[in-house]
Amino acid sequence: MTVFHFCFDLAHFGWLHANFLADPFWTVQRSAIVSLFLFTAGLGQAIALRQRLGWPRCWRRWAQVAGCALLVTAGSALMFPRSFIYFGVLHGLACMLVVVRLTGGWGRWLWPAGAVAIALPWLAAQGLQGSGWETIAQTLNGRALNWLGLVTRKPFTEDYVPLLPWLGVLWWGMAAGQWLLRHRPAWLGVALPLPGRALAGLGRWSLSWYMLHQPVLIGLVAGVGALTGHT
Repeated sequence: MTVFHFCFDLAHFGWLHANFLADPFWTVQRSAIVSLFLFTAGLGQAIALRQRLGWPRCWRRWAQVAGCALLVTAGSALMFPRSFIYFGVLHGLACMLVVVRLTGGWGRWLWPAGAVAIALPWLAAQGLQGSGWETIAQTLNGRALNWLGLVTRKPFTEDYVPLLPWLGVLWWGMAAGQWLLRHRPAWLGVALPLPGRALAGLGRWSLSWYMLHQPVLIGLVAGVGALTGHT
């Protein structure tokens, strides 16, 4: 994620020529990064439920995620006023955390539920293409409802992580976590090699890293550009 965002910053300031919207080299990376992020979040929720962490702690964490999402919106509005982030990964995660918490007792049904959630956007896009569905498609494509993900065209925004299909990835992460806790709990306690421990440390502060790395990277790239006269 950090390397991906660094390359994005280089492109934004003209140091790198890349199409992050259409080039599969970048779009596939982006999908893989978001998938890993949300799948891991689902694993974490499975552990939280097993440890019987109550709603008060859940709401405290939710407030942190939601508050950071608002900061992302504010910051992106300053930098990208025409394409600011109004429903990015943290906005989506804030909604998904509540849904996953409420559905954590579904057990094995989380697997098919995840499959349905992942398939629904594609099915909706195909079904709404025909004549007679234009009004519904326009409504679902509008900002008031496109956070659901049932769209026929993606909105113009710097980050877009709607509820569907990404809730399915989180559900699969929770289902995998619950399976591991039931059948392979020892796998979750394997001692990590030294490089892995460093990454695990960052993982424990993932929200802080997510919020801080881009301002630092943007500042560095902009500062080097100012010093070198690069525009």
